Amino acid sequence: MSGANKNGSERGGFVLGLIVGLLLGLAVALGVALYITKVPIPFVDKVPQRTAEQDAQEAARNKNWDPNAPLAGKGAAKVASGVVSGAPAPAPVVTAPAPVATTPAPAASPVAPAASTATKPKPADKAAEKAAAASAPAADPYLYFVQAGAYTRTEDAEAQRAKLAIQGFSAKVFEREQSGRMVYRVRVGPMEARDEAEGVQRKIEAAGFEANLVRVQR
Repeated sequence: MSGANKNGSERGGFVLGLIVGLLLGLAVALGVALYITKVPIPFVDKVPQRTAEQDAQEAARNKNWDPNAPLAGKGAAKVASGVVSGAPAPAPVVTAPAPVATTPAPAASPVAPAASTATKPKPADKAAEKAAAASAPAADPYLYFVQAGAYTRTEDAEAQRAKLAIQGFSAKVFEREQSGRMVYRVRVGPMEARDEAEGVQRKIEAAGFEANLVRVQR
């Protein structure tokens, strides 16, 4: 019996302690809540409170807000105060200028005909032209070839032409009767200037061929 009484008293003490703890917790929570409601919140109090007048102004701005206003260019005309945006501007009043009396222009005096449209060359100009013609080099009456061989057989001439082609020279075979027999001459040309022909002659000789300069009347 004593053991059962002891267990019952322990259970009662535990329940009582639990109830007391809950009451203390509620009291502490209530005190914290009261403290928070009385003490100003630092972030909330720093925000400026809006007045009814500010709310009315913002509502008026939102009512007249035009979503296409930012699309207007910099060159758009400014609207004067008191004039509704988008209203057509009054047409300007144009006054007709007073008629001005004009006097007839005097007739143009006839222009005397030119004595001569073509100007005759002066003697000094003729002398200068003659001097220039004398100083200009005379046209070369010859064409130039570089001959790299003359053969009595066509086969030999073609073989020489092929050798020149391998070295980069474009040669041709020219036929001519000489002393009663046909001669086949391998030549590079024709060339207009002697200097050019001499340059080609030196190149052919440097390649190991015998070359001669030949000139022909134009």
